[in-house]
Amino acid sequence: MTITGMLEQEIVIPEGVNVDISGPLITVNGPNGQLSRKLHHPRVKIRRTDGNIVVFSELPRTMEKALVGTFTSHIRNMIYGAENDFEYQMKIVYSHFPMKVNVRGDRFLIENFMGERAPRHADIYKGVKVSIKGSDVSVSGADIELVGQTAANIERATKIKRYDPRVFQDGIYIVKKGRRVKE
Repeated sequence: MTITGMLEQEIVIPEGVNVDISGPLITVNGPNGQLSRKLHHPRVKIRRTDGNIVVFSELPRTMEKALVGTFTSHIRNMIYGAENDFEYQMKIVYSHFPMKVNVRGDRFLIENFMGERAPRHADIYKGVKVSIKGSDVSVSGADIELVGQTAANIERATKIKRYDPRVFQDGIYIVKKGRRVKE
């Protein structure tokens, strides 16, 4: 909403979530964990009012208008992640060689991909949980960026080189991404 050349957006802080703003560092604590992030731009300010967070810019240009929306989305995702998990659903697909996948520590191992002898691996970031049930892989966690990057690492680990991808469609693919509400 723009009032006399000022753009501001409000975010409601839900019960059970604590938001601390100290300079450019935003820290969100909730039942699902703690998330921190530095959000800084000289013409975009963030302040806390009673029960709300306000992201605003006085006399915004195009860049500041975009950053107000971006900062607001980051803070909303942090608040949601402090309460619930983000989840990516992936599917294991093979028609030529059966793949064997498992999780060992902070690595996702893919064995027998396209008949290769050496296993492929993808990094799993701290705070991200990966579970395997048959041909379904679930990647979940509080930080949307780490969950998305872990899913992308798994998908990229099964990228096929030197084969026609229209014929050899083997791999692990993201089929659904979204939010998971705790019960």
